[in-house]
Amino acid sequence: MPAVDDLSPPIGARALSKLRWRCRRGLLENDLFIARFFDRHEAGLTVGQAQALETLMDLSDNDLLDLLLARKEPEPGWAGAEVVRLLQLMRTDGAHSQFS
Repeated sequence: MPAVDDLSPPIGARALSKLRWRCRRGLLENDLFIARFFDRHEAGLTVGQAQALETLMDLSDNDLLDLLLARKEPEPGWAGAEVVRLLQLMRTDGAHSQFS
């Protein structure tokens, strides 16, 4: 499993549980991308990745889906390098799903 942020420590179990709850979305398509990401990367999720995921979760469902489907790219003003790397990883994970 490729690490998105090798310098960041792993996220704790309680924080991971809260993050999973926070990542529940109103659009099924978003939930599928997020579930696939957690299935593949949960065991090695870092604090940096968790922060990047929190940033993405602040978006509306439609804006998040547009990013996940690569219909648009994140704006540099709010999306740092960690968010961009996480988004690329989520897109790769979701590329094998039935809806992309």
